[in-house]
Amino acid sequence: MSTESLRFDNRFLRDLPGDDETGPRVREVRGALWSSVMPTPVAAPRLLAYSPELATQLGLGQDLLDSPDFPRVFGGNALYEGMQPWAANYGGHQFGHWAGQLGDGRAISLGQLVAPDGRYWELQLKGAGRTPYSRGADGRAVLRSSIREFLCSEAMHHLGVPTTRALSLVETGDPVVRDMFYDGHPEAEPGAVVCRVAPSFLRFGSFELPASRGDVALLRHLADACIARDFPELAEAGADRYGAWFAQVSERTAVLVAHWMRVGFVHGVMNTDNLSILGLTIDYGPYGWVDDYDPDWTPNTTDAQGRRYRFGTQPQVAYWNLTRLAQALAPLFEDVAPLHAGLARFQAVHAQCERDDTAAKLGLAACGDADLGLMADWLQLLHEGEMDMTLAFRGLIAFDPLAPDMAVLDDAFYSPDRRAAVLPALQAWLQAYALRLQADGLDPAQRQQRMRAANPLYVLRNWLAQEAIERAEQGDLGGVHALQEVLRHPYDEQPGRAHYAGKRPEWARNKAGCSMLSCSS
Repeated sequence: MSTESLRFDNRFLRDLPGDDETGPRVREVRGALWSSVMPTPVAAPRLLAYSPELATQLGLGQDLLDSPDFPRVFGGNALYEGMQPWAANYGGHQFGHWAGQLGDGRAISLGQLVAPDGRYWELQLKGAGRTPYSRGADGRAVLRSSIREFLCSEAMHHLGVPTTRALSLVETGDPVVRDMFYDGHPEAEPGAVVCRVAPSFLRFGSFELPASRGDVALLRHLADACIARDFPELAEAGADRYGAWFAQVSERTAVLVAHWMRVGFVHGVMNTDNLSILGLTIDYGPYGWVDDYDPDWTPNTTDAQGRRYRFGTQPQVAYWNLTRLAQALAPLFEDVAPLHAGLARFQAVHAQCERDDTAAKLGLAACGDADLGLMADWLQLLHEGEMDMTLAFRGLIAFDPLAPDMAVLDDAFYSPDRRAAVLPALQAWLQAYALRLQADGLDPAQRQQRMRAANPLYVLRNWLAQEAIERAEQGDLGGVHALQEVLRHPYDEQPGRAHYAGKRPEWARNKAGCSMLSCSS
């Protein structure tokens, strides 16, 4: 299949050693970072949704998007000229334990597309069938999880959070059997494929696997290729390049997690194989947004007991994961001091991000030490009062320090009893906040503009996604398209769309897909 407008240059395959065997036979793959494997064709690929902004960025014209070939290619039934499908080989720590070889068990990269601006973008199908790394699974994905990944990838982009992107959502026409609750009652669900897009899908675990096997030559080869391709400004740094590179990875990771904390996003599965070497949000599984503020909340049913990946510990988990990456990279260093410096860089950058976000979210010109305490007290009140994180911060935008009135926060409460319990402490905090704003120096318009840019009004709450999923499973894509449109402008008030800015309804408090989610997708 030929298209004159597209050019692929698959440097990942050219620059890195591949598996001698092709095909999806499950196997241990040594000395190689990828395996050639074709997507498994599906019965009836049908395009359900796509990202027009990303399509334009990639140089995909409307004629191509409207072509009957498009869902065939991005459903796994055909290839454009220049595509060379592969699955990546990597390992990882899962829930704190080394899991050995993992790899792309249901993701198949089609190729690296050269966009009109010269940037390289890897196009990857999730749910495209078995690979050598499927470990007995079917390599497929269901519609519900595919909708969640498609919507969230683009929602995060418009929030300003570093992320992989989603080009398309294709229904396969094939049923996929899943035991959603792990209770021995599997059911057939509609299948789908998402095309994920990123400059690279390399993970911490990509480097951990060769290191765990003592394959220093392969580890060095991968590190050099990554630096040359994704961190070209460091390629001429000589022997110092590895230390400078790890510092950059640490800094990007710190910025990423700070963004998650700023908008109330919980990844849910922060295993080392799910952290991007580029500092992107990657692998949207059982993620969620905090509704009533709770630093101990996790959306992942698998993590319900240990809560390793709960919202409030994400910065600490990111540091732990970086430490595992540092251990893997240690054979490339004669002196580990640069690795320690990189870890310290994470801490310093994250601390500065926390200050910057505190100032922006509270509408301050700058964040002093006392302001960190002001924010900590505010978050404690949100937790004790069972207040909606998103709506509480948006409520503060309307707060007038010259006429303090807590009515601006009324819509954020979930429980009248909890509101009454925190009322005295909240009133005292608002008085302190009013004095801080009066002393800060920003005029009201500046303050409100600063706060609106840091505090989204529309986020992809689990219950909103579930509403769209249930409609889609009945053949109605209207919910998906409406959410997609709203989430393109998450910081702007959108008349007539109050439903998408509301707090979690009571029916969604414990409903499957709305409160917690499994990894079964």
